[in-house]
Amino acid sequence: MHPKAMFLYGTNKEDKSPNFALFTWITGCWNGEDSIMVCIGENKLTKDRILAEGKFSANLVSEAMIPLADYFGNNSGYNANKMNIEINVGRGEVLDIPILTDSPLIYELEVTRHIALEEDSSIFVCKVHNVIKPKKMKTDGESNNLEDLVALAPPALTIGYEYFTVEPTSKGSWGQWKEKGDNNG
Repeated sequence: MHPKAMFLYGTNKEDKSPNFALFTWITGCWNGEDSIMVCIGENKLTKDRILAEGKFSANLVSEAMIPLADYFGNNSGYNANKMNIEINVGRGEVLDIPILTDSPLIYELEVTRHIALEEDSSIFVCKVHNVIKPKKMKTDGESNNLEDLVALAPPALTIGYEYFTVEPTSKGSWGQWKEKGDNNG
C-alpha cells in the first residue's frame, strides 16, 4: 500500500475515437532526458492501443474528476459502450491523441522503450512531447511549488481502494535541514 496519483490515459481506438482508462503506476524517470515511466498490468485496450500507436496522453485526476476516474477504472475498454458518456475531450497540442480538457495537468507522451514483464504486464518509458497545465501555474524558472500544487485543483490520490485529495501545505524545502538533521540518509 502506498499513495498514488491517478491519471486517465487517453488513446486512439482504431477508428480514431477516444478511449480513456484509469492508471496509477506512473512516475518520472531519466532516460537521457526527463521522461515518464508507466506500468500497465494485464491485457487492456489502452495497452493494446499504446503498443499499436506508441503514444498516449496522461491526464491528472483532480478532485472534481474522481467520479469519472472511478467510472473509467471500473469499465473495460473492450466494452463497446464504455465511451458513450458525455465528457470534455480535446486533441493534444503536439501529438494526435485524445485529452480530457477538464484535467488540470496533461502529458503528451510517446513511447521510447517498451519492457515486457511477466503475466502480461508492460513498462513504457516515454518522452514528454508537451505538458498542458493551468495558466495559473508559473513558467519554468518562476515556479512556486505550493502555488503550482494549488493550481492543480487539488489533485486526487488513491491508497488501497479509497480516494483522497491533497490539501497543499508546504512542510519545508529540500536541504532545509541539512545542517540540523541526520545526514546519513
